[in-house]
Amino acid sequence: MNSLARSFATLSLVFSAGLFSACDVQTYDDAAAAFNAGGSSPPPTTPPVTPPPAPPTASFGPNFSEIQAAVFTPDCATSNCHSGANPQASLSLEEADSYAMLVGIASTQDAGIQRVVAGNPNNSYLIQKLEGTAATGTVMPPTGGLPQVDIDVIRQWISDGAIDDRVVVVNPIRLTSLSPAPGATLDAAPSQIVAGFDRELDASTVNAMTFTLFASGGDGSFNSGNEVQINATSISVPGANPSTAVFDLAGVALADDSYQVTLLGTGASVIMDIDANALDGEFSGTLPSGNGVAGGTFQAPFTVTTPVVLGPTLDQIQATVFSPLCSSCHNGAGANLPGSLNLSNANASFAALVNIASVQNAAIMRVAPNDPDNSYLIHKLEGTGGVTIMPPSGMLPAATTAVIRQWISDGAVR
Repeated sequence: MNSLARSFATLSLVFSAGLFSACDVQTYDDAAAAFNAGGSSPPPTTPPVTPPPAPPTASFGPNFSEIQAAVFTPDCATSNCHSGANPQASLSLEEADSYAMLVGIASTQDAGIQRVVAGNPNNSYLIQKLEGTAATGTVMPPTGGLPQVDIDVIRQWISDGAIDDRVVVVNPIRLTSLSPAPGATLDAAPSQIVAGFDRELDASTVNAMTFTLFASGGDGSFNSGNEVQINATSISVPGANPSTAVFDLAGVALADDSYQVTLLGTGASVIMDIDANALDGEFSGTLPSGNGVAGGTFQAPFTVTTPVVLGPTLDQIQATVFSPLCSSCHNGAGANLPGSLNLSNANASFAALVNIASVQNAAIMRVAPNDPDNSYLIHKLEGTGGVTIMPPSGMLPAATTAVIRQWISDGAVR
């Protein structure tokens, strides 16, 4: 049987068995043609391509309430971070505070940018911190950056106008958050006071008469008659966040003292919402304010106590200068220098230096407390007064000598 006869026989079997579709027949014809032309057996069929897995999606939507529940509360408003009376960067992200502290509010780390700029995620400090592009600090949260899909949802919320979708309570307007928090003790003066409310404010009622700050005058009391009013750089209601009032302290020096924030809900001038309801302001120690009836003045204190920064200590100087550079010669051995000057440990150095006359120049103390220029130790370190410079290996860096000078200026205490 020739090749053409074999092909017809094979095709006849295929059709009679009903095993191939029209497409299969065409494929077989192509393979048969190749075979009859002297080729090899028909090529194998290509397996179907498996589609790639769907990209991951966020578990929450671009709504403030969902972002609060999925991100701010579990990842940010944690102990020693953005919560409590003295939160990091003066930013509380607890549920009652976060919206008022974010939208339209200047960052305390970079005053030139707002934490959230409604409609503009790229220029929102919140996004820069989440994506690690901020000029200050590291990516947030510090436990590890959020997945980009989650950040993209927050971006979308900002792009959509950074709206607060939570239910608005129809009670009289109340104060729901304050930064600094009532009763807080701060280690630095705040750059702004931010008050958040549960209703949209009548911005015209928020001014220097209704939103005030007083210093106690140093006695911690606000009933002594010596209180000092602090004038704000500006008092405003951000257009993007009309439920928040900002008392701007940029450029205002606040001394260490007790301070009292007052928001008026009673009197001739009061803070009101857009429906002309007066602030329900009574404060019993917890927020929100009020007793359920419009009216009442809110007052809460905070304290600024700047930590005392101690100067260099003899122990530090001993560890970095005397022990490694001087003690091998000035070891307290023998009656003559250098051994007679014991710089082998901090106690010995103090006993041998402070208020002790120099052997080489009895008219000057080795260390004269509060007077580095008339201390022989400084003369030796700086090579002044015609003395041989010490240590013999070479003059100390100026910064190191400055530290020793500061210790002497501070009284050369042990």
